[in-house]
Amino acid sequence: MSTSPSRAESGFAYSRSFFENLVDSALAHARKLGATDAGAEASEGCGLSVSVRKGELENVERNRDKSLGVTVYVGHRRGNASTSDFSEAAVAQTVQAAYDIARFTAEDPVSGLPDEEDIAKDHPDLDLFHPWAITSEQAAKLALECEAAALSTDKRITNSEGAGVSAQQSHFFSAHTHGFRGGYASSRHSISVAPIAGRGDDMQRDAWYSSMRSADELASPQAIGRYAAERALSRLKSRKIKTVECPVLFESPLAAGLLGGLVQATSGGALYRRSTFLLDSLGKQVLPSHVDVLEDPHTPRGKGSSPFDDEGVVTRRRKVVDGGRLEGYFLSTYSARKLGMKTTGNAGGSHNLTLTSRLTRAGDDLDAMLEKLGTGLFVIELMGQGVNYVTGDYSRGASGFWVESGKIAYPVQEITIAGNLKDMLLGIEAVGADAYNYGAKTTGSLLVNRMKVAGS
Repeated sequence: MSTSPSRAESGFAYSRSFFENLVDSALAHARKLGATDAGAEASEGCGLSVSVRKGELENVERNRDKSLGVTVYVGHRRGNASTSDFSEAAVAQTVQAAYDIARFTAEDPVSGLPDEEDIAKDHPDLDLFHPWAITSEQAAKLALECEAAALSTDKRITNSEGAGVSAQQSHFFSAHTHGFRGGYASSRHSISVAPIAGRGDDMQRDAWYSSMRSADELASPQAIGRYAAERALSRLKSRKIKTVECPVLFESPLAAGLLGGLVQATSGGALYRRSTFLLDSLGKQVLPSHVDVLEDPHTPRGKGSSPFDDEGVVTRRRKVVDGGRLEGYFLSTYSARKLGMKTTGNAGGSHNLTLTSRLTRAGDDLDAMLEKLGTGLFVIELMGQGVNYVTGDYSRGASGFWVESGKIAYPVQEITIAGNLKDMLLGIEAVGADAYNYGAKTTGSLLVNRMKVAGS
């Protein structure tokens, strides 16, 4: 893997070699105290966030934070402590605190560092670090351009909740006594806006953003502003609808949330606590036979890319769902041991998941998906946290559009959609070619065959 950038190039206050020495001194002190095993991670993040509203600068914020986290094992007892003070005395105190916690913690037979054969040996450079040398004045100019584009789209765009530009970067180095050593720098930049359309009783807001590792790949502020405005305008004159049972089409950013539900239900913590509606689902049908889910941690510039997980375990490309059948869980070392299984390199979460359908054709854009929906609900916003991952029961506030004969008839609001996540996942009839990347998940719009829609 390539070495970390110089401090001058990156804007970081600490070098990679400083972090290596810091981590090594923490591990040496843990051994001196009598720890069986230990791990440590030093990290630093810095960035700029600028927000504007109605043509005026509202906020300029610079952030810089640093941390050293230490985990100490005394047999199968674990202690953890952290500090933002990198002085020798503070590091010694932090290691001592972690050691003291471990000594008085109850023993857990599966607690411990990953097995040495699971540790990442090679650390490919995944091109995750693209610092954005933008000044607060330049960031404010971009945010103002984005908001202006939204406000000038149509005279019915009457107000704004503001626009923002953010440039963030961080780096870390981590090591533990089972032979892992590694770290890298990464960046994440974004432009966003939230315009308001209409007046009086008929006012609607919407928002849009672009987020990338490299500022060169961000959508233009003008395109983001116009699209956000068009979304807000499309929601004017929303109505309620009568309670009905019908197919529901989830817009692609919301469809990523359904994929997130699958991840949560098949994650180690939920499985060993037996608090998931997909208990013992390995090798079983969890999605229709035309649907696959791929995990690829090594996608260059991917938002969920990493050569190793939070424990230093190697990450691998794999089919999580193959033809609708669940081929793998999302396990850390601890949850894997609790289940009598092997870690999947998912300590810290999933990496770049893509949901696809073998039935999807190149022309299956949003218009084609609305035709497949026929008569039913197209959802573009969800509200509330109404998902019970133990039972799968799903109930969320929603707004979107009522669709008749494959065409949008009118916008709808103040409705609730309800079903069971297990049935919803199995009831995916089609996946759009309108693939959208939301965080570390990519999917097109999803058509679910049947849900209850509660209206007036």
